[in-house]
Amino acid sequence: MSLQEISLTLDLKTPLPDDVAALIEEANRRAETFYDAGLGLRYPKYIPSDPRVVHAAIACLQSEGHLRGDVFCEWGCGFAIAAGIAALLGMRAYGIEIEDELFERASQLMEDLEIPVEILQTDYLPEGFDESEGVGGKDLILPQSTTPRGGVVLPPEYDGLDPAEVDLFFVYPWPGQEQMMMDLFTAVSDEGAILLMYMGEGEIEAFIRD
Repeated sequence: MSLQEISLTLDLKTPLPDDVAALIEEANRRAETFYDAGLGLRYPKYIPSDPRVVHAAIACLQSEGHLRGDVFCEWGCGFAIAAGIAALLGMRAYGIEIEDELFERASQLMEDLEIPVEILQTDYLPEGFDESEGVGGKDLILPQSTTPRGGVVLPPEYDGLDPAEVDLFFVYPWPGQEQMMMDLFTAVSDEGAILLMYMGEGEIEAFIRD
């Protein structure tokens, strides 16, 4: 199993579709209200990805035929802007968010805008997976292949979503988590799946598992 980088050609000049622009505007408004009210004190490092870049990257993967299917999953989705964009681009979109406040607001935003995104309140690390402090960043801890009594450990799953069925994962990792998220993608995805990873400051990278 290995990951191959996909070269992305991003169209950032064409105006966004009206529904995508409306989603971004409303999500930004609600996020500002959330933080201005002091509700985001637990997430002091939260900086959203650039939704124009995310939209252009997903559209590029679609138009150039890289995607094997239409199932999208946003890890640590926050207000689920990327998942909403994917849904508006015709994908079957899921967002994964464990924090109560963000889960509730993401779900409400999608409901209010009538965007078909399913938000799952769970950890992006499936059962049996964990993380630890490594040299220069986080390390992924994989589950044991067998139980203490010799039973076989089942493949990783989220409640409501089989990660092996996801065609496109998206994540904006915390600093130092980049390699861990790539390792997680390799561990839970199936052949042909793609990881789209926002790197900050308008930079985004895509990797396909072969």
